[in-house]
Amino acid sequence: MTNKRDNQTDRDQYFKERAGTDEARFHVVPHDEDRWAVKVEGEEEPAYTADSKNEAVKEAKRMAEEAKTMAYIHDDDGKIERQHNYMES
Repeated sequence: MTNKRDNQTDRDQYFKERAGTDEARFHVVPHDEDRWAVKVEGEEEPAYTADSKNEAVKEAKRMAEEAKTMAYIHDDDGKIERQHNYMES
């Protein structure tokens, strides 16, 4: 049986391996009080911040399409609610 610590370690390793690579995905996540951020996997600081979720989603989709990767949209609790795939087949 896997525990939470193992899952967190696996997740951290996943993001670490993709940081700074073409495989890094973009995530729209809650940021500060009432703001939203676009974060690149493996990076601490946001690549973009916005006052509205819609604005952050638009930018994340643009960035993901340009990088030919994926954009993950998280809800207020941090759970993934949507994903957009711009990877080439």
